Amino acid sequence: MNRKEFIQYLDKKKILISDGATGTNLIKRGLPNGITGEQWVMDNPTAIQQLHEDFIAAGSDIILTCTFGASQPRLEHSGLGKHFEDINKKAVEIAKQARKNKNVLIAGSVGPLGEMMEPFGTISEADALNYYSEQIKILAAAGVDLLVIETQFDLKEAKAALNAAENNSDLAVICSFSFDRGTKTMMGVSPSAFAEDMKDFKLAGIGINCGKSLEDNTAALEELIQQTENPVWFKPNAGLPKIGEDGLPTYDIAPAAMAENVPNWLKIGARIIGGCCGSSPAHIREIAKTAKNN
Repeated sequence: MNRKEFIQYLDKKKILISDGATGTNLIKRGLPNGITGEQWVMDNPTAIQQLHEDFIAAGSDIILTCTFGASQPRLEHSGLGKHFEDINKKAVEIAKQARKNKNVLIAGSVGPLGEMMEPFGTISEADALNYYSEQIKILAAAGVDLLVIETQFDLKEAKAALNAAENNSDLAVICSFSFDRGTKTMMGVSPSAFAEDMKDFKLAGIGINCGKSLEDNTAALEELIQQTENPVWFKPNAGLPKIGEDGLPTYDIAPAAMAENVPNWLKIGARIIGGCCGSSPAHIREIAKTAKNN
């Protein structure tokens, strides 16, 4: 699906519902502490497929592949580097199996490389372009419907990912930043600066995911909407995490309470809505129900 086709599809649907969190839901379903979701792509694909199916049953129009951390450097860091190609291919196949014949789009999830770029880190622009190109080629060849370059925080790295996408596929691309310092990223990027730099690319959407509180994410959404003509993707966390007695993160915004915000997000201008960390299939069910009844 190219950019024009995706925007036509979105205009026909008016609103699309994305899925919720991958990592925090897999942890609740038994993913051991310190093990990545990409490990379960190889070792427990049934759990990944079941999560996709649960989001689809809840009303998701778009599901993201379990490849957020499946770039070569991130897999090398977790000891999975030799499985780079297999993990990316298999994650797409799992999503396809979950979709079956339903009218659901599969988005190839592409996360940050996990290391800072020069001059703050060791990854050069050429290296970043190569790493992103490798992953995007595999996801595109495996048959994703679009690409979501998500949870970005550094404009230089995001541009490397977007150039890789433009150079290696004709797929629709959405770029989403995480404003985890309230309304700025850890590199000091504001929603306005993000929107301005994205004008250099032919995107199917730009947006916000992860971040901090719902209030902060909503403020970032309000700023972003004022600066872009692209459709806006919005996947906030279900509040801020708290560490439980078991050492695992919990999120305190219940599904119905999160869904109460949906009419306002739509009024501001979000076109694709889902959830990030802490957002379960129950959250997506309430979000979808509210959005479609709004």
